[in-house]
Amino acid sequence: ALGLVLASAGLYGIMSFSASRRTREIGIRMALGAERASVVRMMVFEGLRLAAAGLGAGLVLSAVASRLMARWLFGVSPLDLHAFAGMSAVLLGVALVATWLPARRAASLDPRAALAAD
Repeated sequence: ALGLVLASAGLYGIMSFSASRRTREIGIRMALGAERASVVRMMVFEGLRLAAAGLGAGLVLSAVASRLMARWLFGVSPLDLHAFAGMSAVLLGVALVATWLPARRAASLDPRAALAAD
């Protein structure tokens, strides 16, 4: 559980930072006539695609690692479907929130203010 909390905090920080770095790009898109909802949707889908790729690689590596550590796991199978599915759902939820909040905030800015932002 502690590992999941730490992974969630790190994922939130990275996804939020990468979405907030694109404020200028969002300002340009909004100034050229893009709708707020389409910009937010684009940002969220890009963030979720990145999170899904990382999650897929992490699931493969954790399956291999749990097989190697099977003798140290007591009362849990090395490929516990509930643990993998729960962890995946939590991390995808965190990625969704971490990309949606900064994208919504940046899309709600006036395009001139977004273009002036660092």
